[in-house]
Amino acid sequence: MDAPYDLVVIGGGINGAGTARDAAGRGLRVLLAEKDDLGQGTSSRSGKYIHGGLRYLEYYEFRLVREALIEREVLLSAAPHMTWPLRLFLVHSPAQRPRWLIRLGLFLYDHLGGRKRIPGTRAARLDRIPEGETVREAFPHAFAYYDVWVDDARLVVLNAIDAAARGAEIATRTEAVSARREGGLWHVALRGPQGTREVRARALFNAAGPWVEQVLGRVEGVSSAKRIRLVKGSHLILPRWWTGGHGFVLQAPDRRLIFVNPYFDDLALVGTTDIPYDDRPEDVEIDAAETDYLLGILNSHFRIALTPSDVLSAYSGVRPLFDDDSAKGASAVTRDYTFELDGGPEAPPLLSAFGGKLTTYRKLSEAALEKLRPVFPAMTGPWTETAPLPGGDLPDADFAAWFEGFRARHAWLPEPLARHYARCYGTRAEQMLDGAGAMADLGRHFGGLFYAREAEWLRATEWAVTAEDMLVRRTKHYLSMTAAEQAAVGDWLMGDRAA
Repeated sequence: MDAPYDLVVIGGGINGAGTARDAAGRGLRVLLAEKDDLGQGTSSRSGKYIHGGLRYLEYYEFRLVREALIEREVLLSAAPHMTWPLRLFLVHSPAQRPRWLIRLGLFLYDHLGGRKRIPGTRAARLDRIPEGETVREAFPHAFAYYDVWVDDARLVVLNAIDAAARGAEIATRTEAVSARREGGLWHVALRGPQGTREVRARALFNAAGPWVEQVLGRVEGVSSAKRIRLVKGSHLILPRWWTGGHGFVLQAPDRRLIFVNPYFDDLALVGTTDIPYDDRPEDVEIDAAETDYLLGILNSHFRIALTPSDVLSAYSGVRPLFDDDSAKGASAVTRDYTFELDGGPEAPPLLSAFGGKLTTYRKLSEAALEKLRPVFPAMTGPWTETAPLPGGDLPDADFAAWFEGFRARHAWLPEPLARHYARCYGTRAEQMLDGAGAMADLGRHFGGLFYAREAEWLRATEWAVTAEDMLVRRTKHYLSMTAAEQAAVGDWLMGDRAA
């Protein structure tokens, strides 16, 4: 039988991938098992922010906000090719929070996290600046502040790539169907594309997100007192109705904050809703009421009249929030994380993560490994705070300066395509383009900015198997490709497999 792993991570979302990376970098032998594609669930369906959680201040979650604010700066340095500060105008609604309260919250937001690279907050008169031209005259006041934009699905993949580079085994389309303790080790049955196999491990980490309780139900002899509350969040993608690289934050009548972000060159990403959800996480999708809710808020704040026919695309995700047995509404439930440890020091441990959010995944990973330290006393200490993610090793974390050189080295690439490669892959784009010197070297053109060379790269280096893996999660090419063009990618992949 093969030698046991030190750690088997169940779940290939951001928390699982981040912990696999951290553990592999500390010298542990790691296997990550994900039943679908990396980031296929919640971790690819967020609002695309690394943010402090401005509204969490209303619930006095100062530690969570401080930790999240610090992580904004960490991610800006770790992945400067796909993160950047995004200027947001928080539109003041007289019917909602008073201006003094917002000003106080933003003052804390500016100072809790030791801000270094991110500009501070300023008051703004939308009726006097170009950025407010599309805002209705009933909302002349705003506060301009910054959060950090990120491609959530690519953040998951970059963590998995780095984990693999440090020795971890990444097993996608591989489900953990059962686990039992035997002989001082975990015996885990995995079902994947090649059938079922059993692996042994010294410790298990349950990072299954919305499926965390299902995984616990498959572990022999384990029961949990902790629960999660599933909350659905939906986003709309619309044609953009304003110019400029800034976004907006709107105060909804139910006191939610709705984010209106620039998305690529001419789109807007709008969300999110917060609705209790009781069905299977796999089946989540937006409903008409959510669409009407978001469009109604947009139409009440902007000089536009959007209807459901204007929606180009939409997506929904399920947030697995820790259930603290309170009667709080979905928006008020904590976004913090907690753990439950079963076993140890005599029995091999099972550590389960409940809650958490994209922004704080790296800190969750560090905390998880500290919980497991008694099992791995020789494990080295935290290291990810100052380590770039794959492709993010840009000199001085300066994307603009690096991109200028990249453009010069690949002058044959059209600027939009060069920017896409640079933003998606950073310095790894040089490897993907190795040996190419003309457009013909990119191979078949599927549509939009998608060529066969990139498809082959995604399949070879990023565990992409299907057209959806490539066009929706690894990239966002689906937004600029027709249904027929997307289907052609699937046909090409099937043909390659058949050959």
